[in-house]
Amino acid sequence: MPREYPSRPLPGVGGVVFVEGRVVLVKRKFAPLAGQWSLPGGAIEVGETLEAALQRELREETGLETRVGPLLELFDRITRDSDGRVQYHFVLADYLCHHVSGTPSPGSDALELALADPDDLERFSLTPDATRVVCRGVELARQFD
Repeated sequence: MPREYPSRPLPGVGGVVFVEGRVVLVKRKFAPLAGQWSLPGGAIEVGETLEAALQRELREETGLETRVGPLLELFDRITRDSDGRVQYHFVLADYLCHHVSGTPSPGSDALELALADPDDLERFSLTPDATRVVCRGVELARQFD
């Protein structure tokens, strides 16, 4: 099914990963959000579990091996074109993930990668959803430290 102008919502996953206290962000290479900073993640492939899809996406986009933790938020990302038609509709499950190994580096779907101070996210112009999810990840990660 095409990602653009889909006939139904597409499931996707995203991860809040901390490396030495900084959150991993990627600058997206492809639409939607091309050229914008976001959390790493992507679409689930047929036959993949949420956890397997997220681990694969994080490996591909950031070079990191991770352990998937608790769900932070489940939400819709709906983008409409200038005529009001739904151009993209993803149902996203964002999780707190734990860095297991690997050195952060931008992968195939990322133009750049940043390790961002979670208290200084403004300069990345994240979507309100991404900012909210990172803040929830920070709160939850602090509970377990």
